Amino acid sequence: MGLIGIFLSLGLLMYLAYRGINVLILAPLLALLATLFAGGLPLLATYTQVFMPALGNYLIQFFPLFLLGAIFGKLMADSGSARAIAEWFTDKMGAGQAIAAVVLACGVLTYGGVSLFVVAFAVYPIANALFRRSDTPKRLLPAALALGSFTFTMTAFPGTPAIQNAIPMPYFNTTPFAAPVYGTLAGLGMMVFGILWLNRRRARAQAGGEGYGEHPATDADADTPDRAMPGILVAILPVVTVIALNALFTYVIIPAMDTGYLSQGEYGGVAIGDVRGIWAITASLVVSIVLCAALNWARFKDMLDSVNKGTMGSLLPVFNTASEVGYGAVIASLPAFAVIRDAVLGISPNPLISAAVATNVLAGITGSASGGMSIALETLGGTFMERAQAAGIDPEIMHRVVALSSGGFDALPHNGAVITLLAITGLTHKQSYGDIFVVAVLIPFTMTVLMVLGASLMAG
Repeated sequence: MGLIGIFLSLGLLMYLAYRGINVLILAPLLALLATLFAGGLPLLATYTQVFMPALGNYLIQFFPLFLLGAIFGKLMADSGSARAIAEWFTDKMGAGQAIAAVVLACGVLTYGGVSLFVVAFAVYPIANALFRRSDTPKRLLPAALALGSFTFTMTAFPGTPAIQNAIPMPYFNTTPFAAPVYGTLAGLGMMVFGILWLNRRRARAQAGGEGYGEHPATDADADTPDRAMPGILVAILPVVTVIALNALFTYVIIPAMDTGYLSQGEYGGVAIGDVRGIWAITASLVVSIVLCAALNWARFKDMLDSVNKGTMGSLLPVFNTASEVGYGAVIASLPAFAVIRDAVLGISPNPLISAAVATNVLAGITGSASGGMSIALETLGGTFMERAQAAGIDPEIMHRVVALSSGGFDALPHNGAVITLLAITGLTHKQSYGDIFVVAVLIPFTMTVLMVLGASLMAG
């Protein structure tokens, strides 16, 4: 009965989230449903002593990143900087490279720490005009936005401030730049093969006489700037600053600091490796927020309003993910979970394969890269680390494999970002999801498999 409860709970989580019920409600209720099936376990104690502490611990670790990332993204959007970057790419690359221009514009913005949702709203109007001008089928536009926004810059490229790159750090004692060679190769593979696929689809469509198509206007089509935008250097400087300062804090400033006090109880009794990655991203985002505000002071209609909206915009995502972490903690506490754990770990003696399978499956079930990864690491992170050390596998490789694995099956049809992209573009799953699947699921999954094989051969 315990296993039935876990699988029923997971199935309902996926289905009801797809139907639009908020995970803040679903996570505790479905966690307690699984507990009820386990029999004999106290429901209230499970909620207050297992679910809520796990949720709270996640907030303690990662709330600053969600908060600062949301504020930075809002300032980049409201200052016109995000749009200026997108327009620069489209102008320089031209209509003949419409797909590559959209992908690169999105990639630069998300690699610099701007939320994928902000990027989608900022880039779409320009991308749509470029697709129309080049007579590229509009049905390919969601896949181009997806490729640039939540693939290679979310999970692969070293140093990305995306939360999917930050979550593994406390579990593996790593930094945002973990496994830079593997991450760069995987990221380039996603980008290049994704662009090649979409260009091939465009060529085939145009050969068959298909052009941009007839499409009704959407609300986002009217999103035109009503004030002067910054030049490209001013616009892109805060983005570059995030990446550069992230590396500087990670490898130079923080290691040079006296952090012996961290071993004291009042500071958590931790080592610098446990917090270095979070500190580096936090500090780099703070400086970049100040820089963006200073460079664009006169361009804001109301900077305080932008900061406030960014702040409020961070709350739902962080609490959604934290609730999924709490859900994972409850599932992991159930006796029947031992059967699932042993099955996952028994798939292969190679911890890289076990970690990749567990993360992909849970990301697919939850429809969330961060949520699936958080559940996998909350339940199995310690075991993955122990097995990696026993097998002589670098924890940095584990970090990168788990991050890459979170960005595969997460983009199934019920994924929130996929649904949002289709809503912004005014298209449907039937029209566009096939290409989204290839660039945001199939190609990232293939890159993950290749990395696992390569890392396993090197370790062996």
